[in-house]
Amino acid sequence: MTLVGPSGATAPDLGALRHALAEAAAQRRRSLLTMLGAVLLLALLLPWLANAYWVKTLTSSLALSVAVAGVALLYGQLGLVSLCQYALLGAGGWVALRVSHGWHAPFELCVLAAGLSAALIGMLAGLPALRLKGLYLALVTLMMAGGFQVLVTAVGFPDGGPGWLGRMVGSERLLMARPAWATGDGAYLAYTAAWLAAVLALIEWHRRTRAGRSWALIRRGEAAALGAGVDVLLYQTWAFGLAGFCAGVSGALLAGAVGQLDGRGFGAGDSVMMFALTVVGGAYHWGGALLAGLLLRAVPSLLTDWNVNGFVAQILFGAALLHALITAPAGLVGQWLDAAAALGRLGRRLAGRGGQP
Repeated sequence: MTLVGPSGATAPDLGALRHALAEAAAQRRRSLLTMLGAVLLLALLLPWLANAYWVKTLTSSLALSVAVAGVALLYGQLGLVSLCQYALLGAGGWVALRVSHGWHAPFELCVLAAGLSAALIGMLAGLPALRLKGLYLALVTLMMAGGFQVLVTAVGFPDGGPGWLGRMVGSERLLMARPAWATGDGAYLAYTAAWLAAVLALIEWHRRTRAGRSWALIRRGEAAALGAGVDVLLYQTWAFGLAGFCAGVSGALLAGAVGQLDGRGFGAGDSVMMFALTVVGGAYHWGGALLAGLLLRAVPSLLTDWNVNGFVAQILFGAALLHALITAPAGLVGQWLDAAAALGRLGRRLAGRGGQP
C-alpha cells in the first residue's frame, strides 16, 4: 500500500520533493559562494595586475557596479524602470562628504549614512512614482534626475568648508579621508570590492526572504500578488529603498576613490546610460552588475588610453543595447552562461558516446 501525505502526494513523491528542495538550496549556496569568491578574488588580483591608472579606473568601475546592482534589482525582480539611480548616487556622495568633513566620522559610518539617506530619498521619490507604470514611471524618475542635476550644480558638493553646505570659498578643497587601512589606491580597490560583495550578498539574501517571494509574485502580476495577500505598495517601496541604499553606498565609495565630487558629473543622461548598460550586462545575474560597471568606466578609459575619443563608447553601447534587446533579453552575461551550459551539455553527450559525433 502506498502512503499518501496530507497534500495528496505519495511518500515517494514527498521524498523526491525534499530531495529537489535540498538540491535547490545547495545550488543557491554554491551560487552565493561563487559570487563572493569571484568578487573577492578580483579584490586580491587587480591591485597586483593593474598599474596606477587602471587601479583608479577599476575602483570607480566596482563602485558604480554597486549602484548598477540596485538598478538590476528593480528591473530584474519587478520590471520597474528607474532612471534616477545616478541622482541617488550623487545624493549619497553628498551625505558621505558632509558627514566626513563635518563630523570626521569613520569611513564606514559615512558609507552607511550615505546608503540610508539615499534609501530614504529613494522610497520618498518612489511613492508617487509607483502610482505610474512603464514609460510614465521612467519619465517621472528621469525628471527627478534632472531636478537633482540642477540642484547639485547650484549647491555643489561639500569640500570641507563651514556652514551646513560645507563649501570652501577662496581656498583649496579638502579631500575625503579614506579608511586608515585602505589609504593606498590598491588597498582601496580591495576595500571597494569587499563592499560590492557585501551589497550583492544583501540583495541575494533579500531574494530568498519573503520580500523576494513577494517581488516574484508582483512581477508575475499585481492581481495575483494581491490575491496572495502581498502588500504591493510596501514591497515595491522596499525595493526602491534597497536600490537607493545601493546607490548611496556607491556614491560614498566613489567619493572616497577620488576624494571629492563635482556636480557636473551627475547629469540626468548618466542615469539613462546606467540603466541601458544594466540591460546590456544582464539584470538577472550578479555578473551583469560587474560587467555594467566595467562598461561605464573601463571602456571609455580604454579608448582614451588608445587615443580614441571616449564618446565613441556611446556608439558601441548603442549597438550593444540593440543586440541585448533583440537577441539577449537576459543580457550578455545571461547569453554567455547559456552558451557555456550548451557547451557543457554537448561535452557530456560526446563523452557518453565515447567521443563519437
